Amino acid sequence: MSNWQKAYDMEKYSIILFSILLTFFFACTKEALEENEIENTFSASELEVLHQVLNLKSSPFNYANMEWPFHYTSDEASNSDNTPEDNQISDMGATLGRVLFYDKNLSIDNSISCASCHEQKAAFSDNAKFSEGLNGQLTRRNSMTIINSRYYESASFFWDERASTLEEQALMPIQDHTEMGMELEQLEIKLQELDYYPILFKKAFGSSDVTSNRIAQSLSQFMRSIVSVDSKFDKGFEAAGFPEDEEQMPDFPNFTAQENLGLDIFYRGRNGATCLYCHGTPQHVNDEAKNNGLSSDYTDKGKGEITGNPSHNGLFKVPSLRNIAKTAPYMHDGRFETLMEVINHYSDNVQNHPNLNFRLKDSDDPSPNSEVLRLNLSQAEKEALVAFLHTLTDDTVLTHEKYSDPFK
Repeated sequence: MSNWQKAYDMEKYSIILFSILLTFFFACTKEALEENEIENTFSASELEVLHQVLNLKSSPFNYANMEWPFHYTSDEASNSDNTPEDNQISDMGATLGRVLFYDKNLSIDNSISCASCHEQKAAFSDNAKFSEGLNGQLTRRNSMTIINSRYYESASFFWDERASTLEEQALMPIQDHTEMGMELEQLEIKLQELDYYPILFKKAFGSSDVTSNRIAQSLSQFMRSIVSVDSKFDKGFEAAGFPEDEEQMPDFPNFTAQENLGLDIFYRGRNGATCLYCHGTPQHVNDEAKNNGLSSDYTDKGKGEITGNPSHNGLFKVPSLRNIAKTAPYMHDGRFETLMEVINHYSDNVQNHPNLNFRLKDSDDPSPNSEVLRLNLSQAEKEALVAFLHTLTDDTVLTHEKYSDPFK
């Protein structure tokens, strides 16, 4: 055989071998993609079980890779995101969390779910002054909205900040004897025996085992996914070019003259006092519990009740203002029924207290008895501020199916 023939045969065999390897590679890749796709979808047999009680589609909603405006992807927003590295949001994890959030089986008598006190239409708060738990018992504080929970940088939750993470917070109402009354070990056994949970847990975590840690993680994933980005304010903020200097916030082109006046009052304040410092950032949250002068003496000591520190008496978490027009009544004790009552408080009725936040005191007088700062608004200015607060309403988060009750 000539050298030419040998070279030709080797080249032919090389081409054949390469073709075989290439075919094998694409086959393996296709199989891997199909397996991955299957893991993020429910099979026909799984849906048959799930559809006995749940309205779930074969593919979950998108929770993990949402497209958000710049002010929710900026460094400031990213730095305040409290999502832990070991509990990143996944579509299946948040789907499980959604089911758990609305499931009354999480309570001892199957009568109360997380959503009982955090209704979607009420911006995931409760329009009752106090929420009704087991056997008609009432909670001692108003239910706070959970919208934008992922943007509390301090990651402390409840009015008194007794939970140090959202994962810790998620399990506390379940165990509370007024609210849901379940022991965690009892809950694990109970949910494991329900046909739909082994399927959901396997999709979210790779195995069907129901554990309290996984319950906390999936509930937290769902709650962190509830983010308000589609309000009139968001559209105006974008149209204004995402201004960085909030103290010099320009008029928004999509706002009415009254709404822009309210925006000016909110960000620039009046009489030395301003809303900005306690409700700043485009997410309208704050990371420190504060005393806002509701009373000169507090029966409910708030954070001080947890820490035992007198300087924490009367300090309460500052919730997000997003969708505030939907979350009445207001304050930890639900004392104000309308936004106008809230504005009247900051305008005319802030009370002095040893722990009153320094932003509500005369900055030139550091003594405990320093003069209280009030906005001292005219009636037209009060109405303008209320109009601005209505621009924070996001109907999408209040109505979207992905945040709604999945049970039939």
